Amino acid sequence: MSGSTTPDGSVDDLGRITSEVVDDHILMIGIDRRAKLNGFTPEMMGQLVDAYTRLDRESDLWVGVLHAWGDHFTAGLDLPRFAGGMSQGRRPREGVEKIDPTALGRSCRKPIVSAVKGITYTLGIELMLGGDIVVAADDCRFSQLEPRRGIHATGGATIRFVQRGGWGNAMYHLLTSDEFDATEAHRIGLVQEVVPAGAELDRALELARTICEGAPLAVQATKASSARYLAEGQRAAIDAFGPDQAALAETDDFREGVASFVERRAAKFSGT
Repeated sequence: MSGSTTPDGSVDDLGRITSEVVDDHILMIGIDRRAKLNGFTPEMMGQLVDAYTRLDRESDLWVGVLHAWGDHFTAGLDLPRFAGGMSQGRRPREGVEKIDPTALGRSCRKPIVSAVKGITYTLGIELMLGGDIVVAADDCRFSQLEPRRGIHATGGATIRFVQRGGWGNAMYHLLTSDEFDATEAHRIGLVQEVVPAGAELDRALELARTICEGAPLAVQATKASSARYLAEGQRAAIDAFGPDQAALAETDDFREGVASFVERRAAKFSGT
């Protein structure tokens, strides 16, 4: 694990983000600062941006799985390390040429499945909601507690709680800064599945593998269509159906999809 030496000779743990390719097409992205409940440092945020940008750019990577090492997903930002940037109105993410893990800036074109567990506070919730599908361990403890630190959430929670849970549920949790469990997160639509603690990563990988059975360009077009609806409205999404479908119909994977249908076999997609 990375770190630097402080003036008193102790090690200042900066944490790290791990990346591992599995099954040729899945990028596993791991949060690793276990001694500090995986609390994020600016260095970790920069590495996370790089990992998401890699997932977005490399054509052989079709799906991302976000997870954490240790017993907890993340306690959120290591606040003192970000305080200076906050006072200047900066958010903890890179420029527009890279991918924003909270998907408020440039978002990743590839699907991201998040496996969360234990303490999943503030940024942890915003990261999982910046992805697409969330599998939660039944020991999860969620809280969006920024108001109790004198700030408000700027990583997407004030938007996505309303989108997924409705106004009342959003205000209930955002304004009270309460701690709630996986059952409640599932009830209001923040997570899609709740599994026994320890099974969340295996289930997230299983879902990622299922997504990889689809043609990757078609999967990306599906995600883009839904994102367009949220950002631009129904008319924009409808207007894009024809051109997007025409582009997909020119791909090798479309031809493979038709052939597999005629031949009654599983398709073997290439991403071209």
